[in-house]
Amino acid sequence: MDVRSFIFLPLIAACATGPSVGVPVTGEWGGRHVGLSLTSSGGTLEYDCASGTITGPLIPTSSGSFAAEGVHAPAAGGPEIEGQVLPRHAVRYTGRIRGGTMNLVGRLDNGVILGPFELRRDAEPIIFRCL
Repeated sequence: MDVRSFIFLPLIAACATGPSVGVPVTGEWGGRHVGLSLTSSGGTLEYDCASGTITGPLIPTSSGSFAAEGVHAPAAGGPEIEGQVLPRHAVRYTGRIRGGTMNLVGRLDNGVILGPFELRRDAEPIIFRCL
């Protein structure tokens, strides 16, 4: 092994183990009962019987952990009723990213906990819609 291997191998390993510190996480993430689409300015979530938003960039720390604020909107089964207003809740999402896996939990302003969810980058979400 030459000297270049000692320089580049740690760099390659660092890239494979987690997200870049201070850089917003983007892309499509999927798991059981949840799908997450992230851009550099926020994201949208789809659950079995709800939806949500992340209202700012999801930026991990050096350990891969993150916290983000958003809005959670539960859905109702059956057809939409004209004029029906469903509740919306402020939510704080927390979690950790390791490689291509994200663990995610949401805590609503009324104390309800969403998750925990395990998502994988570029995986299709497995969602069972309310009927």
